[in-house]
Amino acid sequence: MVEVVLTEDCMRLISQFESLTGAGSRDCVVDDRNARLIFVINPGDMGLAIGKKGASIKKASEVMGKKVEVVEYNSNVEQFIKNCFLPAQVTSILFEGEPEEQTVTVEVRDEDRGIAIGKDGKNIFKAKKLALRQHNIADVQILQKPMDGQAEDEPGQI
Repeated sequence: MVEVVLTEDCMRLISQFESLTGAGSRDCVVDDRNARLIFVINPGDMGLAIGKKGASIKKASEVMGKKVEVVEYNSNVEQFIKNCFLPAQVTSILFEGEPEEQTVTVEVRDEDRGIAIGKDGKNIFKAKKLALRQHNIADVQILQKPMDGQAEDEPGQI
């Protein structure tokens, strides 16, 4: 199991998030580049975190002064990776490399590719950061579909 080290700031943010939403959180990433806070919430707490019609997460965003995003934790690394990319639908996951240097290549439906990458790569950034912190995955890549003339699939470097 990976040991996540929380800064004092992250612990304060988690406490604030939990009191605002009622959802338990096990990790927090401050993403200044994309002006957002990403919380890894306990399994089964997604409904509490979001609230009716998004009320809880909107309130948390307003109070904390940044966009708040949530990913549901799962001890199964494959399911956790899928959760990182929601609402994009992951169709396959390939693990490569030694446990300490493991790379995950994710395939998503063609129509979900833009969602999976996100504006300026922010969703793939989130998946990479959380996979490393929660499951010690060295890198996450999205599978690049072959174009006419290419023989086989090659991972896309984002």
